[in-house]
Order: sequence, then C-alpha cells, then structure tokens
Amino acid sequence: MSAKTGGDEDPVNEERAGIVREVGSQAVWSLSSCKPGFGVEQLRDNCMDTYWQSDGQLPHLVNIQFQRKTTINQIYIYTDYKLDESYTPSKISIRSGTHFNDLQEIEIVELNEPAGWVVIPIEDIREQPIRTFMIQIAVISNHQNGRDTHMRQIKIHSPIEGRNYLLEEYGPFSTLEFQQYRTLR
Repeated sequence: MSAKTGGDEDPVNEERAGIVREVGSQAVWSLSSCKPGFGVEQLRDNCMDTYWQSDGQLPHLVNIQFQRKTTINQIYIYTDYKLDESYTPSKISIRSGTHFNDLQEIEIVELNEPAGWVVIPIEDIREQPIRTFMIQIAVISNHQNGRDTHMRQIKIHSPIEGRNYLLEEYGPFSTLEFQQYRTLR
C-alpha cells in the first residue's frame, strides 16, 4: 500500500492549487458507534483538537454515502499517535461499492504510529480514480491492541476535471497585458 504519512501532507494545499476538491460535504456520513459528543460532527469540523471516538467492538466503521456516483482519488485521515496512543488505528481497510451489501475491499493500510495527515490514494487496477456511491473506512486494529479508535479528521478528494493551466508553465509572462491572460480555462 502506498499511503503517505508523516504530517507534511496537507489536504488544503491541493484544494487551493485547484487539483482536487473536497467532496465529503456532499455525502451522508454514519459511524458504527461513537461516544456521546465524539461523532461525525467532530470528525468533519476541521479542528485537529476534536475527534471521533468509537464505542464497541472492532471493526469500527466510517460510512460515506454519496447520492450520485462520485469520483474519488484520495482519502486524507488525520491521526495523532502521540496524543491518542492505543486509540490510534494501526490497520485500516478501505471499501467501495454502491451500498452496504456489495462493498469490496480496495485498499489495506498499515499505520505505524502516525502523527498528522495520512494520504491514501484511491485507484482502480488501471491506476485511475474510482467512481463510487459509497466508501467505507474500517478500522481493523489499533496500536497496543486498543479497543476504541480516535480519528481526528477525514477528507475525501475528487480530481477537478479540466483544471486551470497556468501559462507560466510555458514561459515567463511579465507584462501587465500578459498577466491579465495568464490562466487558460
């Protein structure tokens, strides 16, 4: 699995660059369990100090359902082993399908004391982004055999089709006239 970890990755950088857009807000989110006050709202509030905390037996599930087939190319998960220790996921399964009854595993991710954003590329066998109605993130195990899980944030990215191309890639344009027309749409 080619997930990148280490905290240097920031999902907002690619959003600002116009490469991807965050599509998690277009989905209906549900959890297999949660402690009161530690649910979907905390998982999606853009605050690294809050988190989802599961409450029950493994696996712990995050279900992300879209109303229409959606292209997904990355999942970002923010975890912090230093703060969460045994609550930190060590093995995650990513599943995709049209509904709960036909989910297929597409990735297994092993995490070793992650601190920061974990980037999980989502691709089919042709190394293309997938199109799906549903993504399920299943926590299979936690560090130190922990029972419950903490996940601090999750972001779902979709590539932007026909993104803007900067003319600077083809040479410098320094006059004011050229600067007005430096982006092709």
